[in-house]
Amino acid sequence: MIRRPFYYRSSAILATSLAAFVPKPCVKAESENPYAKKLRESVLARPDLGGTLDVGSDDPPKRDKEYPWKRDIVTTTFWVGESAAKNNPVHNRSSSWDPKWALNFGGSDTPVRSERSDYRPVSFVPQQNPFYIALPYNDVSKGQHKPEAAQVIPWFKADYKGPGKSVLKGRWIAVRHKDRTAYAQWEDCGPFRTDHSAYVFGNERPKPNLNKGAGLDVSPAVRDYLGMADTDVTDWRFVEYKDVRQGPWTQMGKNNPFVLDRRIDQTRMVEAEAPKPKEGG
Repeated sequence: MIRRPFYYRSSAILATSLAAFVPKPCVKAESENPYAKKLRESVLARPDLGGTLDVGSDDPPKRDKEYPWKRDIVTTTFWVGESAAKNNPVHNRSSSWDPKWALNFGGSDTPVRSERSDYRPVSFVPQQNPFYIALPYNDVSKGQHKPEAAQVIPWFKADYKGPGKSVLKGRWIAVRHKDRTAYAQWEDCGPFRTDHSAYVFGNERPKPNLNKGAGLDVSPAVRDYLGMADTDVTDWRFVEYKDVRQGPWTQMGKNNPFVLDRRIDQTRMVEAEAPKPKEGG
């Protein structure tokens, strides 16, 4: 509030007038606001809470110094089970990390819009998260980590699981198109390249290729949620698991940590509610 000067000779009138402009309920609300904000943040940090939370934005919390947005990236649609073609020289029945990708997914993740509903094929329920992406870097080659992997991947040390075990597979990213943001897991490598760490983790732009210099592949579910064309332009960035907003990407898949965490919580609840055996009985 901007207070204008009052030019009264009586100090008593001045004190009374100023006091009338102090809205006590508003002062109380302002003092409580930081706690309300902390409460909202604590709820958002709970991945086990189902449903979509309307917080005014789908974007992840700003951590630009750690994971900046890659802006204006040509983005193409790919899918589990896709056959090899001119602009897709390698089939997607397998992925860079899963030789039985289509089998483990449950079938071919058709991109045909009329054959899809609720961000999945109508013909089967995917056994893995239908919100997935591919980026042009693989940290593993011939069963071992690439020599530069430990230096270029920001989370390599924290997520290291042993020799030759990828620290990229399943990693979450945010993909933004116009005013919408989707979240997806990194499940394959491409388009075209598997060695472009300077783009994926650095400041370089994607290299020229047959798909207009595409630097990101997204699944049909991501395409449909964002309202993209099959080839479009998006922004993307890495996000930590705790920063992923609730949405359709948290609801499905044996490889989905949100689903796995809910199952663990449900098991704990059942065990806690089960009657305990009587002593000596």
